[in-house]
Amino acid sequence: MSILEAVVLGVVQGLTEFLPISSTAHMRIVPSLLGWSTPTAAFEAVVQCGTLAAVVAVMWRDVRAIAGAFIEAVGRVRPWADPEARVGLFIVVGTLPIVAVGLAFKELIKGPLRALESIVVALGAATLAMALAEWVAWRRSRAGKPTRDGLTVLRLADSLAVGCAQALALVPGTSRSGITISAGMLRGLDRRTAARFSFLLSLPAIAAAAVLELAEEWRDILGTPQARAALLAGTLAATLTGYLAIRWLLRLLTSHTLWPFVAYRIVLAALLAAWLLAGHAAPTGTAGG
Repeated sequence: MSILEAVVLGVVQGLTEFLPISSTAHMRIVPSLLGWSTPTAAFEAVVQCGTLAAVVAVMWRDVRAIAGAFIEAVGRVRPWADPEARVGLFIVVGTLPIVAVGLAFKELIKGPLRALESIVVALGAATLAMALAEWVAWRRSRAGKPTRDGLTVLRLADSLAVGCAQALALVPGTSRSGITISAGMLRGLDRRTAARFSFLLSLPAIAAAAVLELAEEWRDILGTPQARAALLAGTLAATLTGYLAIRWLLRLLTSHTLWPFVAYRIVLAALLAAWLLAGHAAPTGTAGG
C-alpha cells in the first residue's frame, strides 16, 4: 500500500468511524471504486487507533473523570459508589457482547461478511434501525415524554442494550455509531447522550481489536519500512479527521436528527446495489500496509 492510499483510507476511516454511515463499508467501497487493493481487516483495526486517540482528545474530561472514579471505586470494592464510577462499570459491561461475538465469529466477520453484497444488506438493515429510533423519538416528543440527558442517568439495561448493538456493528455496513446511538435513543436517551456513550464504549473495543490484530499479523502490517510508514500516515490521517468528525457530530446532535444520515445510507445502499447488479466486482487482492 502506498502512502497516498494509506492517507486517503485514513481520512475515510476517521470521517466514517463516528458519522453513522459505516466506516467498514466505506473502507471497502472507496478502494473498489478507485481500483485499489482492499485493505486488510488488520490494517483497518490498527488505523482505528487514530480514531481512538480522537475520542480521548475530544472527550478527555469524561475519560479522565470516569476512569479515575471507576479505579477508585474498584479499589474500595464499591463499583457503584458514585455516578461516574457506574458509567465506567457500564462501559465494561457494554464491551462484553462485542468481545464474545468477535471471538466466536472472527473468521466469518473477517471473511464472507466483508463482501460488498453483504454490506448492501447490512446498510439497509441498520438504516431501518436508525429510522425506527428517530420515529420513536418523534413519538415520545409528541407525547411530551422527556428524554434522559447526561451520562450519569445511564442504567445497567442501557449499557447491555447499547453493548449488544455494538456487537452487531461487527457486520460491515452496520455502523458502530449509527446502531449504538439508535439503541441509546430507543432506551430513552437524548441523541447527544447516546452519542457520548457510544464514543466512550468504542474505546476498549477499538483498543482490543488493534492489539489482537497486531499480535496476530504484525509481520504483514509492520514487516517493511514502507508498510510501517503507510500505517503511520493512515493512523495520523484518521486521528485528525476523526477528531473533527466527533466534534461536528456532537454539536449537530444537540439540535438535529439522524434523518440526513438515514437518507445518505439509503442512497449509498441503492447505488452500491446498482453498481453490483451492473456486473462490477471488487478487487480480490488485499493490502495491509
